[in-house]
Amino acid sequence: MAFRDILLVLNTYPNPTPVSVIEHAVKFADAVGAKISAIACEVQVEVPSRFNFLSNLLIDVPGLAAAELQKSVDSAQVLLRAFETTAQKAGNYQETIPQRSTTADMPNVLVEYGRMRDLTIMPVHDDDQIDQWAAETVIFESGRPTLILPLDPARMRPGPLNTVVVAWDFSRPAARAIWDALPILEKAKTVRVITIPDEKRIDSSRSAEDLARYLARHGIEVMLEQVHAWGRTIGETVESYVTAHHADLLVMGAYGHSRVRQVILGGATKGLLSRPPLPIFFSH
Repeated sequence: MAFRDILLVLNTYPNPTPVSVIEHAVKFADAVGAKISAIACEVQVEVPSRFNFLSNLLIDVPGLAAAELQKSVDSAQVLLRAFETTAQKAGNYQETIPQRSTTADMPNVLVEYGRMRDLTIMPVHDDDQIDQWAAETVIFESGRPTLILPLDPARMRPGPLNTVVVAWDFSRPAARAIWDALPILEKAKTVRVITIPDEKRIDSSRSAEDLARYLARHGIEVMLEQVHAWGRTIGETVESYVTAHHADLLVMGAYGHSRVRQVILGGATKGLLSRPPLPIFFSH
């Protein structure tokens, strides 16, 4: 099992993805031996139907929408050109995918493309509701793992996969995440598996040692550790741990579900996705 085909999402509206993110994504694809493509949606802002003829004359709503679309179009062209140059130089270029969609339909477009890739990489601005909405939809609807990239350079962790932390609670999403992340775990220098026993009741007769034996059969040696929450949320506990151990990547299951474009998240997923402290590999 290996990653062969990775998709990078380049946001164009309202906050374009920084060009610096492209190099990190291309390096990650190279580290796991994959080709990488990039998709950028030119976003057509929808004009609310409540605007009438008079208001259109006063504030030129269609003109404003056209101006916002042009900003998105310009950003898409710049980002896709930068991606093509960077990936071709690295030798792992696959293709660029220009698309056009409305704001409301953009996450669905990304889901359709994500279903045909081994992994989708999604940069997320802190507390950006549009970015997070798109990321949540891809995580829960694509059927494929998603790598969330923070845009703060201090949290982006460029470079090799020295330390990968796995959040393990014996649940189905956690098991799915470990399986999906095996190509990454096999390449990491150090893999730390943490459980948080006082965060919730762990209903399993199996132990973390059983997980370690399973991973050893794949040639992955792990360090097991119990981490106590001490009154903190699970998101805060995990963030504290990965920061203290200078982790390059966090692997965890995504908790929640999607109903008609409304994503309902578990506490840890929501907290870490709103402000990712490092790149996070989510699987559902």
